[in-house]
Amino acid sequence: MSDTAHLWMRQEFRSGERRAPIVPEDAARLVDSGVRFTVEESTQRVFPLQQYADAGCRIEAAGSWQRAPKDTYVIGLKELPAQPPTLRHRHIYFGHAYKGQHDAPALLERFSAGGGTLLDLEYLVDEDGRRLAAFGYWAGYVGAALAVLNATGRLVRPLVPLARDDLDAALRATPTRREADGQPLRALVIGALGRCGQGACDALEAAGLSPTRWDLAETADLDRPALLAHDVLINTVLTTRPLPPFLTPADLDDQARRLSTICDVTCDVTSECNLLPIYDEITDWDRPVRRLRDGERPVEMIAIDNLPSLLPEEASRAFSADLLPQLLRLTSQGDDAPAWARCQDTFDTAVRAASKETDHAR
Repeated sequence: MSDTAHLWMRQEFRSGERRAPIVPEDAARLVDSGVRFTVEESTQRVFPLQQYADAGCRIEAAGSWQRAPKDTYVIGLKELPAQPPTLRHRHIYFGHAYKGQHDAPALLERFSAGGGTLLDLEYLVDEDGRRLAAFGYWAGYVGAALAVLNATGRLVRPLVPLARDDLDAALRATPTRREADGQPLRALVIGALGRCGQGACDALEAAGLSPTRWDLAETADLDRPALLAHDVLINTVLTTRPLPPFLTPADLDDQARRLSTICDVTCDVTSECNLLPIYDEITDWDRPVRRLRDGERPVEMIAIDNLPSLLPEEASRAFSADLLPQLLRLTSQGDDAPAWARCQDTFDTAVRAASKETDHAR
């Protein structure tokens, strides 16, 4: 049997998800290297199917990954459909299954029952734990853009995918002062030194704002009154362990609060690692904003878990460029690529832990 990996890029199940983990130009590089590459038809992917065919990819019907050979790597971005009940392939995507999320036990059980594996892209890391492929920059950029547009009454709903030029034009037209009192709009980015935080800062600067930038040094001993003195908060901090929250429900009732718009880019809402336990469900493209407090001093929340999809082409190209070197290291067995082996180990550890919890519950 050939040691060449077989990659199968599935259609995204989530409506409106237009990104692709691999763009046509990088698919061509994979095919040229000897990788077998299958692409499913999709009516929503931002890149035309013909570009993948021209790159040498085999084209299959949407959802046909379920019939693919067992040693196939099925690659996507967002969640799988509820069927089939068991999963036998090696799936590469953002599974959101390792931080105590509500749906995690059921997903891990599907893999265990079918003999498959989740190679979670969030845990594709180097030896120092740094992520090797991420949408972070564009998630931060879009999240901050939506937050400042909402804070200034310029957010158009429902959201639709945009070209970056159009989004930047909307930012440049955004007022930099509060309508109520004419004071300068204050924006705070937490996690400003990371990729996601940098994207958020760049979007705010495109809007003519000079954001306050906090990172580890500033959050080690959090100045909550200073946080509440901003109009806009962008949280870009991703943690894999529980930490003291940046905001609590009581903070939203603080009479000194100036804060009016919050964007949680990380969206760890159902996880014990949630640093903003002030909301209990994500928002979406149809209803991007949720009101957390009413009255004369309302506060609103944006928590969309596929923010980069608003700029699908730019986000896909950046992510694909990061992911390509890792995909080129895959073989049919996947045992000679350290980053993928770390993904496998993370999955195995999670499955063992879930099994122990199940046995204990019995």
